[in-house]
Amino acid sequence: MYIPLTSSPFSIFSLPYLLYMIADPGYDDKNLYKYSKKVLGIDLVCPVERYKSTSKERLELVCFYESALGKAIYSQRRISIEPLIEHIKSIFRIDPLPVRGFHAVSAIVLLSVLLYQLMVYYNCKTEKINPKSIKYMLGTC
Repeated sequence: MYIPLTSSPFSIFSLPYLLYMIADPGYDDKNLYKYSKKVLGIDLVCPVERYKSTSKERLELVCFYESALGKAIYSQRRISIEPLIEHIKSIFRIDPLPVRGFHAVSAIVLLSVLLYQLMVYYNCKTEKINPKSIKYMLGTC
């Protein structure tokens, strides 16, 4: 069963080894910062802009993001997350998505990732040389 992390007031799983979660600018939200810190026990790292009327609480986030540690953490997003997302988009041809709305988009993305994982698993079990090369299975190459 899929349960979004933001739907429950308590932690669904334990992340004792995880200190930071990297996110793109779309996740720059006060409630998400609080939720990730209080419920999940991790710091959300995403680009934060400084303005004239920026609150002190938010200035701490700006200072952390602009620090050497903050930049090093956020730079990992480009080499770990983006290539996988682009690969899944190209395999299933879901860019742009044919639907609108959080629930519809979540369903399509979740099913795409699940199908991708099943296909990689199948290739591993059938001892393919490169289990991640699955475009030929869908006929999209």
